[in-house]
Amino acid sequence: MDPADYIRFPFALMAVLGLIALIAFGVRRLGAIGPIPHSADKRLSVRESVALDPKRRLVLVRRDGVEHLLLLGGERETIVESHIQEARAEASSSADAMDPAPRKDGPAAGRILQLFQDPS
Repeated sequence: MDPADYIRFPFALMAVLGLIALIAFGVRRLGAIGPIPHSADKRLSVRESVALDPKRRLVLVRRDGVEHLLLLGGERETIVESHIQEARAEASSSADAMDPAPRKDGPAAGRILQLFQDPS
């Protein structure tokens, strides 16, 4: 390779990246991609996710102001608790923040413990 090739390579790379950026800007400007959704428009979101072990994960999903606790992984997916109201979840989280010791009671605690003891 000539020393001139080493000089031409960075300029060619910048030209190609510039063309890609120009095309992306043009497509976005013309609206070919469509409007970009804002976070306020989303109906579905993952509030929290906790890994229980390498195969299983607890996920708190929020849809239209209602939260659902799901156990994902393993052999199947399980709904641990459904239709958790947002106000109830905020009240319990503020109560947990004031309580230094973690609580092991509640409607879903027995089901979670049962899932750990009997994986089938």
